[in-house]
This record gives sequence, structure tokens and C-alpha cells, in this order.
Amino acid sequence: MQVTRKLIFEQLSPIYPMQEIESISMLIFEKVLGLSRIQIRLNQNETVSAANLTQIKEIISRLIQFEPIQYILGETEFYGCTFKVDPSVLIPRQETEELADWIVRDNKHLNPAILDIGTGSGCIPISLVKNLPGASADGWDISPYALLIAEENALKNKVKVSFQCVDILNPVAARHHEKYDIVVSNPPYITISEKALMHKNVIQFEPHLALFVPDSDPLVFYREIADLAVTELKPGGHLYLEINEQFGNETLELLRIKGFNHLILKKDINGKNRMIKGAKP
Repeated sequence: MQVTRKLIFEQLSPIYPMQEIESISMLIFEKVLGLSRIQIRLNQNETVSAANLTQIKEIISRLIQFEPIQYILGETEFYGCTFKVDPSVLIPRQETEELADWIVRDNKHLNPAILDIGTGSGCIPISLVKNLPGASADGWDISPYALLIAEENALKNKVKVSFQCVDILNPVAARHHEKYDIVVSNPPYITISEKALMHKNVIQFEPHLALFVPDSDPLVFYREIADLAVTELKPGGHLYLEINEQFGNETLELLRIKGFNHLILKKDINGKNRMIKGAKP
């Protein structure tokens, strides 16, 4: 196994930082060899079979082309659950996990009805239902392909979430009127001008539909989500948003204008303005 690990590091070191290679190598060994992380550490002197080595080399060749390891392996971890992912859905990020954790910590003693707008892989509503006893959830997305993945993930994690194909910029048919205790969204928020700063594995493989907004209107989704939340939330219900760190104050002001109160702008683990919570009066 040490020889194979050395091969992974030699092939990927020109492209990936060492810490990321270490994480990638663990994921490869877990998937290909079917070992836990503890077993991997205890079996460093074991020889990798020729068949497994061939499989690992194929994974390395795809990584060199900047394909994300999560898409190559077909799954990723999020808030203690395993989720299927492919290029039709975003790979869940740590900051989104922090958003889910904020919601769980705020609502442990409730039986909330939840709406996730732009659900993608379904990672947010599935994780919330798993961790909030008595919770129910709906997930909306414009992509029918993403919704197929979300449905699979609900089955995989043994929870019930109702998914619906909805364009949040044209959501008239989906309105339920004061049904939900929580509306949450991680909508597209990266401006086109920021694209040049992003890694190739994101630009070349992840769905642009779920990532980008025009520079001329970076809050386009937040305006519609706020209007939806006013309609969909019960009085006293809460809206949780993941946001672009550059527009924290602007997003707060937008929600204030839309009538939300008790607004909180929260930083993520990296100290970036990344999440907002507001209440419907």
C-alpha cells in the first residue's frame, strides 16, 4: 500500500496541495480496497492487487484531468450521511454543512416543516430530516436530473422528502401559503467575474446552472427567495440562506426591506460572511 500511496502523491503533487492529496488517497483506498481509515493505517505494508492497482491508476488519470474525486467515486459525505453525486449536482461544501448544523441546533425541539429551494443532491433537507425528529421536508430544483439524484439520496438515507421541479424565478404554481416553519436555500451566488478565480475542477465539471449569477444582478435569486419565503413561511418562521461573502450587508438589507426581522449574519469556519437567518413577523 505504501508503494501505491507514493504513486498517488507523485502523480498528483504537480496539481493538488499535499493536504488534499492525503485526503484524496484515503478516499481512493476506502473505495477501491473497501477498508476503513483505521484499517488503511494498520495495513500500510499490505500489497495492493494488480486489479486494484489498475483501478487506482484509472482514478489518478481522471484526477489529472481535474475531475473531482467525489464525481469519480460517485459519492461524498455530508453531515454524517453519504450522498450520491454526479455532474448534474453540486458537490456539497463544508459551509453548506455549517448551514445545516445551524438549522439543527436552532430547531432541535421543534417538529418543523422545511422547504429547501434549489435542493440539488438533496443534502440539506435529507440531513435535516435525519437530525430533527418529527421534521418533514420538501425540496425544489429546476433540474429534473438533480431531482433524480435527490430522490436516490433520500432512499439511500432512509428518509422521506418530497421533491418537486420548480423554477424559483417563476414559481407561481408551487405556492402553498404559510405551510413551512423553515425555508432554506443555497442558491447560485457566484458572479461571472469571480469565475476566473475558481479551480478548474469546479469550472469544468460542476453545473454552472447551480453556481453563477450575472455581475449586474448578483442578488437575483435572493429577491425571489425572500418573496417566496414571505408567502411560504408560517408567521414566526425562519429563513436560512447561504450567501456570497461579498454581499452580506446587501443581502441583509434586502431581507429587511422584504419585512424580515431578527436578522443574523453569521461567519463560517473560515471567518467569511456566509450565512443569514431572518424571521417572518
